[in-house]
Amino acid sequence: MTKANTPEWIKTELAQVEAAQARGQVEQASGLRALSARYDTRKKHIVVDLINGSSFSFPPHLAQGLAIARPAELADIEISPYGIGLHWPQLDADLTVEGLLAGLFGSRSWMRQHAAKAGSVKSEAKTQAAKANGAKGGRPRKSTAAPA
Repeated sequence: MTKANTPEWIKTELAQVEAAQARGQVEQASGLRALSARYDTRKKHIVVDLINGSSFSFPPHLAQGLAIARPAELADIEISPYGIGLHWPQLDADLTVEGLLAGLFGSRSWMRQHAAKAGSVKSEAKTQAAKANGAKGGRPRKSTAAPA
């Protein structure tokens, strides 16, 4: 089959493959891929080294599936083939490097539950802020921009 005789649907599929390859090259060049990952027992943090030479760490209690894990389970980390994700096989937990860098430590529903728990905690600071707002007449109203 010559190029002139190639059906249109095949040309469309080939164009999609080329576009996907181009997106993959851009993503690989971004440097947001893990080169290595380990559990630092002294700091009690997961440390991730990226292919661009930078690194970051986070406490495991913030991440979905890692909160109650033992150090040996946290130390058993696998990196996905392209370095875009981290997997803890003993815990059946997975997190993306890009998500972690964006502060996403779990699925959308897990993050929502985590935020709700954090918001429902009572503390002296929250009590003082509520009293201060009450003395000023309650919670400030949302301001609206005046029409021009």
